[in-house]
Amino acid sequence: MKLSYLTIELIVGFFFLFIMVKFLGKKIINQISPFTFIASIVLGELLGNALYDHKIGVVYIVYSMTIWGGLLFSVEYLGQKFLAFRGVFEGKPSALIKNGIVDREALRKNRMNINQLQSLLRQSETFSLREVAFCYLEANGSISILKKSKYQKTTQEDFNMTSKVVSVPVTLIRDGKVLWDEIIDLGFNEFWLKSQLNTQNIADYKDVFIAEWLEGDGLFVQPFEN
Repeated sequence: MKLSYLTIELIVGFFFLFIMVKFLGKKIINQISPFTFIASIVLGELLGNALYDHKIGVVYIVYSMTIWGGLLFSVEYLGQKFLAFRGVFEGKPSALIKNGIVDREALRKNRMNINQLQSLLRQSETFSLREVAFCYLEANGSISILKKSKYQKTTQEDFNMTSKVVSVPVTLIRDGKVLWDEIIDLGFNEFWLKSQLNTQNIADYKDVFIAEWLEGDGLFVQPFEN
């Protein structure tokens, strides 16, 4: 392969990859879901293999990356429009610890054991299970932790305050879609939800971008218009 031809391929590939990353967004860099993780690897492989294959020219590099980028954009677009489609491609977080108790069934479903859970907790500066109120395994493999009151950084024990029960926020409406399973689990119903929205001058579920319930703090609502 001539050096001049390789130089042209490198320059074209570099700028085309830059344009695609800017076009597709930061999600593909952060790899916040299994799909974007795999997609970013394949995108890099397409460019890398094409550069050093003597039979592949600049046109084929641009073509293959354009097709792959178009597929990625289509998936992201459909994920923004349809909640069910988003769940399939991005996955959902799994609660590994609830109210301080490890959910062994959730560990089994996620092909994890207690040693791996403890390792992830230590990487998040949590060295004992007794500190954790809730722990979620996110779609990208990382964990999110809500510690018990007395183990939080600014502890209530520092001020001789009575410990409070830790509650986890629950999303009730997302992108105008009501998550009825969550509402039923909380012991609420449609009448309660409508009355809560009416107090915030919202008449229709479809007007709500996100609605989140937190015990002791009530319902937080953000309409689409905001």
